[in-house]
Amino acid sequence: MLEAQGYAIRSRNFRCRYGELDLVAEKDGTLCFVEVRMRSTAIWGDPSNSISWSKQRRVVKAALHYLLAYGLHDKMIRFDVVSVIGRGRHAVLEHLPNAFDAGM
Repeated sequence: MLEAQGYAIRSRNFRCRYGELDLVAEKDGTLCFVEVRMRSTAIWGDPSNSISWSKQRRVVKAALHYLLAYGLHDKMIRFDVVSVIGRGRHAVLEHLPNAFDAGM
């Protein structure tokens, strides 16, 4: 989905002691740390609403570690969410750019 929108995927499932980054993508010089949330049906609501404040903090800390580890401290960054409802080719995907901020 992101690649079709012109994003280059830099990393998948990056793990460090602070947490995990589902995807790290880049487009137009901006590094996007993407949290992917899935639900099999919409009965429980939009998956993007399941990202707690503490999960956001873990993603931010892991992103800061990623920036330091790869010497990317001069990059513009943002935190996106990809929401997936359903499975297989009938799944509905929604990309939410700038879904939350570092807020530290």
